[in-house]
Amino acid sequence: MTDSVQLTQNAARRITEIVAEEPDKKLLRVSVEGGGCSGFQYKFDLVSVPENDDTVLERDGAKVLIDPVSLNFLSGSEIDYVDELIGASFQIRNPNATASCGCGTSFSI
Repeated sequence: MTDSVQLTQNAARRITEIVAEEPDKKLLRVSVEGGGCSGFQYKFDLVSVPENDDTVLERDGAKVLIDPVSLNFLSGSEIDYVDELIGASFQIRNPNATASCGCGTSFSI
């Protein structure tokens, strides 16, 4: 199931930059929670250690953790980092989402 979520090179590069400034938190946790304007929302946190049941994605030295419940919602997704004129952010291209809000941080299934 770890191959079902992909991490782009841009995302890996940005994660590496972010954690380089954090002395204790070297892992990015991506999770799905209830809420947001579309029903579910993505959450990004820096953490120190993985939980026992986390799936660990690695690319170019960057590590992303996903808990089992969130992994069900994220199956087939791509985690990217986009730097555009209107702003820079992590974005998740989720084929399971039937709708999402304008800012891209919440979605429905």
